[in-house]
Amino acid sequence: MIRLVVSFTLLTRSWKEGILDYFLNNNQIKRKDGAEIIWYHAANSKSQLKDALTGAAHMIEADVLLRGQGSGSEEPIMAHPPQTDSDITLLEWLNEVLQTSKGIKLDFKSLEAVKPSMILLQQRKMSLKRPLWINADILPGPCGSPQAVDAECFLNTVISFFPDVTLSLGWTTGWHPDKNNEGYSWEMVRKMECICSTLSQPVTFPVRAALVRQSWDELLWLLQQSNRYSLTIWTGRDDKYPTEDLLFIRENLNADRVYYDVLEPQNSEFKQIIAQGQTSK
Repeated sequence: MIRLVVSFTLLTRSWKEGILDYFLNNNQIKRKDGAEIIWYHAANSKSQLKDALTGAAHMIEADVLLRGQGSGSEEPIMAHPPQTDSDITLLEWLNEVLQTSKGIKLDFKSLEAVKPSMILLQQRKMSLKRPLWINADILPGPCGSPQAVDAECFLNTVISFFPDVTLSLGWTTGWHPDKNNEGYSWEMVRKMECICSTLSQPVTFPVRAALVRQSWDELLWLLQQSNRYSLTIWTGRDDKYPTEDLLFIRENLNADRVYYDVLEPQNSEFKQIIAQGQTSK
């Protein structure tokens, strides 16, 4: 009986392990540095998932909807709006990923897909010996859609199944190349802190790289409210911003409190500058 309890404890502890500790302990990164983590974004098809599983990525991100959103279907699939169908279901996706040591980030664009997805994840809880992040945009943000995922319902559902999961909680955003794009306002970050201050699990805030510099005071204040908080920097496909913005973030935050899920060419430029700096030390 004692052996069974110890074994269960070890298994359940590993899926809650912090992302940097997990990959460091598995000898997949060299230091507790969020810039070491390689991301694969939008693995929403069989071919994209194959690329993600055979590539260098540590964390695989994908979007979850219900098949034929609004049709009454209860089958979660991997797709990003406006798509409503996919060649891979969440069940099939999980079966493939759980054969590897890759971490998982699931992004929910609608509340309807959350509970059916949590049920599937719970059924495989003993196999989730890896980082698991659950993401949704729960508040309107800069130039973003007012139709955010309902924060209270989303959090209540996720936490009822996984009280210790890492939550990735963001804002809806937009970015326009020909406009002066405003950043995250004090009202936005204070609303987010009001929600997150009642939580006990790790929270990472996905923030758009092209909007960070003009929001620095606000985002820094948000991070200072709890050592449970971190940032995940992401980019839209057509966003324009200088690599220096990523370097500014890195120079002004502890390396273990910020992750970089960014696109090319900034990603390679950023990693190259980091590598040169580490080599020269």
